[in-house]
Amino acid sequence: MSETAAQAMQHVDQVPGDQDKEGLSEVRPIPRITIQAFCETDTIRQTLEMASGDRRMSRAHVSVNMGGIAGATDYYGSAPTPNLIIIESRKSGDELMAELGGLADVCDSTTKVIVIGHLNDILMYRQLVSNGISEYLVAPVSMADVMMAISDIFSSEENGPLGKMIAFIGAKGGAGSSTICHNVAWQVSSVYNNEVVLADLDLAFGTANMNLDQDPTQGIADAVFSPDRVDDILLDRLLAKCAKHLSLLAAPSTLERTYDFDAQAFSSILEVAQRGAPCVVVDLPNQWNGWTKQVLAAADEVVLTAEPELANLRNAKNLADTLVEIRPNDTPPRLVMNKVGMQKRPEISVSDFAGAIGLEPSVIIPFDPGLFGLAANNGQMISEADAKSPIAETMMNLSQIVTGRAEIKNEKKSAFGFLKGLTRKK
Repeated sequence: MSETAAQAMQHVDQVPGDQDKEGLSEVRPIPRITIQAFCETDTIRQTLEMASGDRRMSRAHVSVNMGGIAGATDYYGSAPTPNLIIIESRKSGDELMAELGGLADVCDSTTKVIVIGHLNDILMYRQLVSNGISEYLVAPVSMADVMMAISDIFSSEENGPLGKMIAFIGAKGGAGSSTICHNVAWQVSSVYNNEVVLADLDLAFGTANMNLDQDPTQGIADAVFSPDRVDDILLDRLLAKCAKHLSLLAAPSTLERTYDFDAQAFSSILEVAQRGAPCVVVDLPNQWNGWTKQVLAAADEVVLTAEPELANLRNAKNLADTLVEIRPNDTPPRLVMNKVGMQKRPEISVSDFAGAIGLEPSVIIPFDPGLFGLAANNGQMISEADAKSPIAETMMNLSQIVTGRAEIKNEKKSAFGFLKGLTRKK
């Protein structure tokens, strides 16, 4: 056995831990596909099971089994093959190729295959390429390695990768979450020249149309009440152009009807928006129900805005704990402390507030009713009302943080990539 193979065999028996979460921020959501895995070691099985529970895999249907290639071949002798099969094998060379040939005999031509092997060998890599394996990963692998490989295989078949979704929610009504959300969306679109879709999900009392000085006749309600019609053509018709790179899915902001939705009500329209823009910013109302929880769970980044007072502290603590629970493999929510330093109001210090909920504030925004009132009354963003104000700079800093431009990126781990699909042997 070669030294490289021996090292791989030694490391693969280690139990997966926090290191498996590294690089997950680079992984895009996996489309609605069926994935079945057949493992040989408990370590790979545990990694794949952890990956299957990640929110980026929520659209996919995943099952993880033991048995390796032999188990898969026996199983598919009498069962239909899924969109993707993930196989772990300790074998190499002709022995591996012979077993994969047997698997090909019982697989549909459209099925993709990822092999997780224990030997880092360029000759075997080339041999697998010529036989149409979609991807080859060398153990030990992380959740990010697996999900990145799946995303690379299927993203082009699903009309491209999904854009980044950033969700904003306030710890309490009036905390200023919507205003901060709208300003960040405007900053990302205007400063970085990125296409941004701002979705106002507070259908009854949304303010994005006023803050951006818009009066669209259609908006997100037209999509959410007709989910069977949602596609990129409908989305383009519903979007209101606010700036060169900023489009708005406006809320109706009326009480002509009630807005009771199931948990998946906004999933389709947000997914279509993500396929059409690299950044989707979501303004969530201060309420807790199935669909707000679902949107928060699906978001790439969550920004939690709070004021330094007791009710905000209680609610922020509950939200932060719940978000960590439903998003175990993601960064914690970004805390924004807003309206700090309001005169004559007893306040909890920022340090005490942050310590109580276990989050360090990403930015601290002072109480400035003059500047915010001026911007709101004129239908402007803070940077438009006073580009030189410290608060405008703070909004810029927050936009850098939530888009990842202010963070040091970890280098991606290299992985083998294959371009062909597994073909049925004749």
